[in-house]
Amino acid sequence: MSKGTPASPALMAAKSSGHGAQGGTTSGAVSTSKPASDVVGPNNVVAPVQMSGSEALVRSLEELGVKDIFGLPGGAILPTYDPLMASSLNHVLVRHEQGAGHAAQGYAMVTGEVGVCIATSGPGATNLVTAIMDAHMDSVPLVAITGQVSSSVIGTDAFQEADIVGITMPITKHSYLVTDPNELPRVLAEAFHLASTGRPGPVLVDVSKDAQVGPMTFSWPPVIDLPGYRPVFRGHSKQLREAARLIGAAKKPVLYVGGGVVKANADKELMVLAELTGAPVVTTLMARGVFPDSHHLHVGMPGMHGSVSAVTALQQSDLLITLGARFDDRVTGVLSSFAPHAKVIHADIDPAEISKNRTADVPIVGSVKEIIPDLTAALKVEFEANGTPDLGDWWAFLGNLRDTYPLGWTEPEDGLMSPQRVISRIGALTGPEAVYVAGVGQHQMWAAQFIKYERTRSWLNSGGAGTMGYSVPAAMGAKVGNPDRVVWAIDGDGCFQMTNQELATCRINNIPIKVAIINNSSLGMVRQWQTLFYNSRYSNTDLNTGHNSIRVPDFVKMADAYDCVGLRCERVEDIDATIEAALAINDRPVIIDFVVSPDSMVWPMVPSGVSNDQIQVARNMTPVWDEED
Repeated sequence: MSKGTPASPALMAAKSSGHGAQGGTTSGAVSTSKPASDVVGPNNVVAPVQMSGSEALVRSLEELGVKDIFGLPGGAILPTYDPLMASSLNHVLVRHEQGAGHAAQGYAMVTGEVGVCIATSGPGATNLVTAIMDAHMDSVPLVAITGQVSSSVIGTDAFQEADIVGITMPITKHSYLVTDPNELPRVLAEAFHLASTGRPGPVLVDVSKDAQVGPMTFSWPPVIDLPGYRPVFRGHSKQLREAARLIGAAKKPVLYVGGGVVKANADKELMVLAELTGAPVVTTLMARGVFPDSHHLHVGMPGMHGSVSAVTALQQSDLLITLGARFDDRVTGVLSSFAPHAKVIHADIDPAEISKNRTADVPIVGSVKEIIPDLTAALKVEFEANGTPDLGDWWAFLGNLRDTYPLGWTEPEDGLMSPQRVISRIGALTGPEAVYVAGVGQHQMWAAQFIKYERTRSWLNSGGAGTMGYSVPAAMGAKVGNPDRVVWAIDGDGCFQMTNQELATCRINNIPIKVAIINNSSLGMVRQWQTLFYNSRYSNTDLNTGHNSIRVPDFVKMADAYDCVGLRCERVEDIDATIEAALAINDRPVIIDFVVSPDSMVWPMVPSGVSNDQIQVARNMTPVWDEED
């Protein structure tokens, strides 16, 4: 399709410095000044032309700079699939709509652009709900487009009718129902603007069938009018100065870094701030890689399965410099006992998060992309006036913790492989330039712990929602977004069985992901809790996929059925050779069945309902340290 006439150079220059441009600047990046247009993409000027609503929908996606979408057709969205054939868009036909949603998430996470998925009405739309909720919890920019029955029969329980707008209202930034084809360009432009600016998140666009087939006059760019939506990007100067004063006075500061720093593409700014302060840095599960694991200031991941050094740093701190994090219960444990002596600086683009769980002494609303450099500048003034704080005693304490309680594991007594060894070797042999995608459960925690992350957007997982089945389709979307990188889906045998049909999508569309199934023949994290808290009563957690089981399914045979490469590894001495064989295959997906011990558990662990001070490094083993307070 013709892309129209480009906008003026002045407009393009202003746009290039704007925020959230799909196909231009990376979504999540923000600006201190309002861009020339809130419409993302190149802002071509298209003169009015007659077309159908479906043609306008597809054309709008093109003008917004979209390259790839993930979807599955059906009756109510069929009119849109026809012009899709003649478009510039790469459509990836999935095997289940949930796969389309997670693939769009994976694509968005590695590219920073808005992920797009499309489905039909009724069950097609409701199958997207899990992915939409996942994107909502993890602040992933996503636009979900669904077909809807004709407007004349909405509300009559027509065939495949579902009120998807009502269903998704609590888990989207906004949900649209479009029944007038003339509204489509504006609604789609607004949807992309909402999804990619402020705190990123999912937006639903539900389009009735008659709006798709009806005539309309298309022109571009549309005018966006969202009077109630005005994200703040720059932090307040007074609050920044106060934050700098607190940092200058702190004896035990910690940079508590969350996924918002990833979304804002603020990794470089974070590095400058961290090295200026000399303070320890903890990166949450959602922020792994935004600060290099190899850096001497990094003390680990906090939380229920975080490192002793990271968890204790937060607990013993006198100042939390909180950047794009939300004091999630998995990080804080019992909230009332979390970091009891710490003052809190909390910077976040979503004002609803500030003081929601922990009261902020210095609240700073804005994008960390803007706040961190401004805070760095204010700190330089503070340090020049009053000197740089001496954190020697603080680092001596934390250094001792790092040396005494490093992450590690005990080899299983049953003679089977340790999953931790398998995952650490995948990371070591593949390297930091790869993308690693985990589902949820034990394998997710081990992948967060034992792979070394050195760059931002190299680690994807379902954090807030904890969605089983996330890994394979999200890895598929990540590979579409980053085709030149190795992409590993590190999955459990339980998670894998929820969405493994997307192997067909990968094979047919030449998306050669690599899947490491950490096969402990059980729902591993549930089994761990049953071991620890339910007297080893394993109610309905045995999956019969691993050692000494009937192996239903046999994952190697399943890989063969999907015309993928299937490998099995059951011995420690074969781990490296198996991984290297997988890395050498790039013409189709590779699935490795790593048969591991069902008795391996994730440590450290803060049991649910107790203070982070009671972190255990092994069963019934709590570290002993001399508290400084």
